[in-house]
Amino acid sequence: MSDNINSKDFLIGTLIGGMVGATFALLFAPKSGKELREDINEGAKQAKDLANEWKNIAQEKSSDWKDLAYEKGTEFKQKAIESTNEITKNISKKTEEMTKRAADKLDDASDKAEEVLETVENVAKEVQDNIEDDE
Repeated sequence: MSDNINSKDFLIGTLIGGMVGATFALLFAPKSGKELREDINEGAKQAKDLANEWKNIAQEKSSDWKDLAYEKGTEFKQKAIESTNEITKNISKKTEEMTKRAADKLDDASDKAEEVLETVENVAKEVQDNIEDDE
């Protein structure tokens, strides 16, 4: 198996070495000044075209990201408004329930207080009647 890997590595190394060698041969082969200037101009033109292409891609991506951010921001804002409305509704409902319970308990306490007052008045009347009878 290691022979297989070594053969594969050797083949890859040979291909890469061949490409690097061909590139250096093209770059350093004697050319006339005119041919060299044309090659340099062509390389510069290709670099400029590639830079413009990357710029366009970057602009498209930034526009897409901006639109996505706006869309997500709008969604989050809407969810926050809906959640706030729901919470406000629940708080109002609970407050109403608690107010009703408190009013009911207050009514019960008031009824009990009236019963106690009535009982105290009855007892006081009986005591008064007993005192008058004893005299």
